[in-house]
Amino acid sequence: MTEVEKPGTASVLSLIGGIFILLGGGAMTMLGSWIGNYGYGMMSGYGGWGGMMRPGFGMMGGLGYGFGFLGVLGLIFGVIVIISALMLNNKPDQHSTWGILIIVFSVLSIFGSAMGGFGIGLILGLIGGILALTWKPTEAKK
Repeated sequence: MTEVEKPGTASVLSLIGGIFILLGGGAMTMLGSWIGNYGYGMMSGYGGWGGMMRPGFGMMGGLGYGFGFLGVLGLIFGVIVIISALMLNNKPDQHSTWGILIIVFSVLSIFGSAMGGFGIGLILGLIGGILALTWKPTEAKK
């Protein structure tokens, strides 16, 4: 039984990058939920009882829900990068496809998860995706 060579460095870096993107998306979702539920803003308006401001309405509430939506996108992008990294390790003959997916969703994570998984996920995903694209198995010795 012959052992298939795998792009180990590319898949590990992409996997770690995907985890950071996932963590950034989770943080952004929690922040958006917190701002959306408790966001008191200039345009929140005044509630009826005692003139207290109502939470979750107005400019800050809408901003919070926008952050929450971007966080969910970050979660989705992180999952796609993680799955692509695992598939890169399992199907190394399709390294170009998985490398392109890793690069595309790592770059898209800038918009979805706290600047691409705190910046670390974006960089690791890009490096891992580029390594996956340029990976070539070593030739067998005769």
